[in-house]
Amino acid sequence: MTVQTVEVPAYRAFPVQVARLRRLSPSFLRVTFTGAELDTFGSNGPDQRIKIVLPLPGSGLAGFPTGPDWYGAWRALPPERQMPIRTYTVRAARPELREVDVDFVLHGATGPASAWAESASPGDEVVLIGPNARFDGPTGGYEWHPPAEASCLLVAGDETAVPAICAIVETLPAGRRARVLLEIPTAGDRLDLATPDGVEVTWLPRSAGGRAAAPRGSLLTAAVVDALRELADHLSPSPVPTLEDVDVDQGILWEVPGGASLPARSSGVYAWLAGEAAVVKDLRRHLVQDVGVDRRSVAFMGYWREGRGSD
Repeated sequence: MTVQTVEVPAYRAFPVQVARLRRLSPSFLRVTFTGAELDTFGSNGPDQRIKIVLPLPGSGLAGFPTGPDWYGAWRALPPERQMPIRTYTVRAARPELREVDVDFVLHGATGPASAWAESASPGDEVVLIGPNARFDGPTGGYEWHPPAEASCLLVAGDETAVPAICAIVETLPAGRRARVLLEIPTAGDRLDLATPDGVEVTWLPRSAGGRAAAPRGSLLTAAVVDALRELADHLSPSPVPTLEDVDVDQGILWEVPGGASLPARSSGVYAWLAGEAAVVKDLRRHLVQDVGVDRRSVAFMGYWREGRGSD
């Protein structure tokens, strides 16, 4: 008799509903999701990415395909029946309590995720596509891999990266030197964050004290440039490579180190940069071409592109 084995997927759909809502600041809302199957939710890194499937007006989540090839089946649906899907970071996971926290950036009804979060209530249903704890192997979906020999960490991003960066900071051991830079919409968006010894966190509000809002990305770029000057004693410039151009309007800027150790000619600095793609692209050029940081020592992630609403 032939015994058929059921393949366990690395990622799976988790039907969930809103358990609690907590407004963290003018721009940040924490949504705690709960679901009977979240005891098998696996979160492997502080910047763990998941997909959130949002309901359609009038039909909700009816007809969403949850099988192993859910994505192919979703793409095959007529456009008017395709539920919006957006990528988010897990802020915290408590599988023993069947709970997952996700922090949303609120910016009005300018996109399906923010519009949903603005009006969310306990009991509202969505689907999370996340790592399956029953999968026997690496699931991926996270990019925080700092080598132990890095002499200093540089972590920077805009408000879309704040949940991941806050989770990263909370995992850092005391005494690990790190510069953390977070650009946020307003001064009121500074969040309470437990900061270990050796970690310096700088919040960069675009709007504060009644002054006109600074252009998006300008404060983050200037702060990264200044931080690199301060970290000059850690920098041993590597041979400057030729960076291929990335059209952030057509392609995805996503480059992460592949090894567990820094390159032999590493600068000694390990950087993790995420946010608006054009801003991250400019920072990538500055770090690698202007300063000479080895590109294999930097994770660059374009989380989103200004002017584009797609995931």
